Amino acid sequence: MTSSRPAQAAGIIAQQIREIAPEGKDSARVPPRHDAEAPAPFLPDLCSVTGVAALVLMGELLALVLVLASDGLNPFNWQRLGLVSLTVLWAILPSAAILCRLRPRLARLSHKVAAALSYSTVLAVLAVVLLAQHWWSADMAGAPIDYWSLLANFLVGAICAGVVLRYAYVQQQWHNQQQAELGARIEALQSRIRPHFLFNSMNSLASLIAVDAERAEKLVEDLSALFRASLADSKLVPLEQEIALAKRYMEIESLRLGSRLQQEWQIDNLPAGATLPSMLLQPLLENAVLHGIARLRHGGTIKIGIREVPVTHKKFIGSGTSELLLSIHNPVADCEIKTGTYERHLSNTHVGNGMAMENIRQRLSAFYGDRFRFSAQPCDGEHGTEYRVEIRLPLNANTQTRTTEPVAAHSAGVAKEVGQ
Repeated sequence: MTSSRPAQAAGIIAQQIREIAPEGKDSARVPPRHDAEAPAPFLPDLCSVTGVAALVLMGELLALVLVLASDGLNPFNWQRLGLVSLTVLWAILPSAAILCRLRPRLARLSHKVAAALSYSTVLAVLAVVLLAQHWWSADMAGAPIDYWSLLANFLVGAICAGVVLRYAYVQQQWHNQQQAELGARIEALQSRIRPHFLFNSMNSLASLIAVDAERAEKLVEDLSALFRASLADSKLVPLEQEIALAKRYMEIESLRLGSRLQQEWQIDNLPAGATLPSMLLQPLLENAVLHGIARLRHGGTIKIGIREVPVTHKKFIGSGTSELLLSIHNPVADCEIKTGTYERHLSNTHVGNGMAMENIRQRLSAFYGDRFRFSAQPCDGEHGTEYRVEIRLPLNANTQTRTTEPVAAHSAGVAKEVGQ
């Protein structure tokens, strides 16, 4: 006769999965990316301070070229330079304002239609400005309008407008390509669950179903949260959520290593609203477990420190006065440090979710540029040789954040624990 206890445990776990993923959605399913729905801009933002400054500078250079081409350098005609500059700026600034308002609509059109509409808009403004300028000059001189001169100036302006619009278009498309490549780079460096970790977790789950259904439920919750965060799009997430996810991973590893794995969390002065890249702590912790604790017969303690500290190297971090310090210390065998085995494991083996140490640096660089600091090196600890990883991140990062429901539900407990 077979016992019904495993079946009951499996039913409880299935019910737990349905609770984690409401409305029939898989908790590990990748959520839709709303940012990908917005079309890429056709032209740069001409209403920004940088855009207006660039347009004014280009307009003044064009006016200078026109005056030098017509009147020469000796004597230089400053009065004509002023009049030409006024005409050029009257054509450039209204055109930029109109194109700025049309920018969202241009992004939804085909490139040919958007180019035709942009060029027609600039030509219309140019025609109105030149007509007003020639009418004013003719009225001041008491002579009729010189339409041939008007046509010549219009053709020169049309050619210059075409060149400037082409330049702006190429610059924006280059920027769009850079953003797409950066997004693809971050996605390629995004953490993925390692097969060995999945196999070990499933083995632990299989052994727990028959003897401890409650712990099996908890293991399913933790695995669901890890997979959801791993498969989701790469963004900055709240610090509390990342801590909760890292603690879930450590709970899974504790099932496999038992008392050999000890953990010590030191969370002080947690800054409000702090964010960091998703799945940043988990691969570093897995590296500490896989190449540190698991290789020691009696195990050891992994120390995780997270706190806000004053900025010591402003040239790297920026103008802020504080930064976020993440530190992970794990014991290692002395023989591995002396022979360099540990460093070879870090550089040659894919740690955590498919990322080596260099990939972690690249991922941080993709988010923060040169405003972060990353160090990983052996050091002397209280009970022998330790390996220390430290990451310093700016607290003023302006990147969009996201949340994942399974982790968010658990992060409230972590936030409460931190505040105690």
